[in-house]
Amino acid sequence: MEREKSKRQHILFLTPQLPYPPEQGTAIRNFNLIRQVSRHFGVSLLSFADRSPQPQHLATLQQFCQNIWTVPVPSWPLKKRLRLLLSSADPDLAHRLRSSTFSSVLRRILKDHPFDALQIEGLEMAPYGLEAQSWPEVSSPPLIFDAHNAEYVLQRRAFTASLSTVKRWPAAIYSLVQWHRIRRFERLVCQQAWAVLAVSQLDAQALKKLLPALRPLLVPNGVDTSLYHPGLKDSLPLEHPALVFTGKMDFRPNCEAAQWFIKAVWPHIQAQIPKVHLYIVGKNPPPQLQRFQSPQIHITGYVKDILPYFGGADVYIVPLLVGGGTRLKVLEAMAAALPIVSTQLGIEGIPLQNEKHALIAQDAPSFARKVIYLLKNPRAAQSLGQAARAFVQKRYTWEAVTLPLLKLYTSLPHKTRGHKSDDL
Repeated sequence: MEREKSKRQHILFLTPQLPYPPEQGTAIRNFNLIRQVSRHFGVSLLSFADRSPQPQHLATLQQFCQNIWTVPVPSWPLKKRLRLLLSSADPDLAHRLRSSTFSSVLRRILKDHPFDALQIEGLEMAPYGLEAQSWPEVSSPPLIFDAHNAEYVLQRRAFTASLSTVKRWPAAIYSLVQWHRIRRFERLVCQQAWAVLAVSQLDAQALKKLLPALRPLLVPNGVDTSLYHPGLKDSLPLEHPALVFTGKMDFRPNCEAAQWFIKAVWPHIQAQIPKVHLYIVGKNPPPQLQRFQSPQIHITGYVKDILPYFGGADVYIVPLLVGGGTRLKVLEAMAAALPIVSTQLGIEGIPLQNEKHALIAQDAPSFARKVIYLLKNPRAAQSLGQAARAFVQKRYTWEAVTLPLLKLYTSLPHKTRGHKSDDL
């Protein structure tokens, strides 16, 4: 085929979960990177997946990948986690997806197939990239590390946040230990990689603090503006006025954000707008979040289609207090032309302007006031949403954000072992 002839390099992606369906952050990024890269280069995929991946999911990925290999996700029981916490100097992230099967499959693939780069998606996949460099019988291709977050920064923030409450001190101790272990491990991975990708300028700066000679390549998260757009149908329908927050709710920053909003912000809003409804949308909400379920607070758990919630939202909220990276959820809401109220941390990594593209609040009373303002001023809310969509259309489509990555691939060395990022 003509398309095959045009491919100049062949990239092997390692992903922590099957990139399709793209229902949460990691999968969304991985799927869209693979889709964009496959238009210009050869792509193969080795991924963790459920024991029996859905044939239709694999069929979709086969449209973009020349080869797909999957390995079952290893178990990560609490007993094993505690044992490694005490016996290993490496962080949890380095052990969470350790699998001898995955290592064996990767070794065989690298022996049997020539690749121009090995791209590891996220720090938890990094052990396999480092391991591949040590196999004597394998000519390991240059290692590209896609840092979805500056992970040591997340743990440092989690440590600081947990210190403020006595009952959270055990969590603070855990985060303190992980912070220092991750910092050391993250530095090692950056040092061994031929290139490092960062999702925001702030993350790039944080990674440079680990390794001053490092020059991370900025490849932000993007958004599919044809999928998220104004006029999405409220097909459920939601009860109005409706506030919506989306995300994987077993992810600690999302869960803590939802709880903070319900406890600290929600009462102020409800006092002014008694009929308001709140929708917390995302898989695996833990019991401490589910207990807030009520006639006006809807904890949905997993939903097959999230688009109706974007279509039905009157205001999209981002009450994050801990986190890092570039928020896919924010880009999705902006693309859907939703008015957004966020903490400063919630929009971190996206250079939008306060009061032009979103409203930024610094504390609970301010957050409540800004939500109330938008609910009572629909014209202002509409104007804010329209400006937000124009912003992402210009800067954050997947086609735009992947251009630097495509250029990077053209500079790959031929059949050499790992160079360092500062050689770029």
